[in-house]
Amino acid sequence: MKISELARRADVTTKAVRYYESLGLITPERLANGYRDYDETDVRLVREIKALHRLGIPVEGTRPFLECLAAGRPHADDCPASLAGYRQAVDELTERIEALTARRATLITNLNAAAHRGSGVTPPTRPETGGETYLTLPADLPAPTDNGAADHLPGTQVPPVSLLNTAGKAIRLDALGPRRTVIYIYPLTGRPGTDLPEGWNSIPGARGCTPEACGFRDHFQDLLEAGAGRVYGLSSQDTDYQNEVVERLGLPFDMLSDPALGLADTLGLPTFEAGGTRLFTRLTLVIRHGEIEHAFYPVFPPDEHAQQVLTWLRENPCRSP
Repeated sequence: MKISELARRADVTTKAVRYYESLGLITPERLANGYRDYDETDVRLVREIKALHRLGIPVEGTRPFLECLAAGRPHADDCPASLAGYRQAVDELTERIEALTARRATLITNLNAAAHRGSGVTPPTRPETGGETYLTLPADLPAPTDNGAADHLPGTQVPPVSLLNTAGKAIRLDALGPRRTVIYIYPLTGRPGTDLPEGWNSIPGARGCTPEACGFRDHFQDLLEAGAGRVYGLSSQDTDYQNEVVERLGLPFDMLSDPALGLADTLGLPTFEAGGTRLFTRLTLVIRHGEIEHAFYPVFPPDEHAQQVLTWLRENPCRSP
């Protein structure tokens, strides 16, 4: 077959085929007229090179795998040299991950220092930030039950509601784009020196907003790597209140404020009353292309919810339409 046919069947460019040939990874037959003649073996080799390269193995590093196939083995990684190639690729990837992790830690430190400069709030130096009272949950915390109040949400179009975030920007929830947006909705974040509504601990699903926020903070990078384009927290507290929470907890994402609970009214989200105030019931929405793709409800325990969302994202990878 001609080079164009090989490239088409292996889903590569003719330039890539010529490059592989220049390295001696494939050696087509020559016809009497001097033209190259590729066969099914070449198709398999090129596909193997492409698959290994996508895993991070350099093109030249695929040679042991191709030699394994040439030796008559059914799989390219049936030979000891192939396993050594895997190990080398893993070691190189580990080094890159460690270097990136160190860079990420430095960036987070710089971010916290810059974000809190002149604010009067001490930048967080470790994950456990804030009053211990708000970060721990009672052992006998009552669990909420599924009353079906969120059954209608998956597949529902997001209304054109605009909410202010803690960066001072209006966010249109129906215009968040094609990437997944995770919005965890909660009733009320407590903070030191502020009393919570009477009987707060006895209301199923009420307590735990701060541990939930810390969970999304600690898993933020993991959520992005799992396919989340954005993460927001949302409650009925005003923007000034939310800004204090962002600074005190060192949150790497913005919070949204909906003091009038307009989203609850337009989408039919569950709410409850405490201390004479109407509040959101805890739930989380995954929004994509202006539509609610998934709803987590009820949410319990709140301090493990970010991990629950992360698990769902990993088990349900986003596919292009």
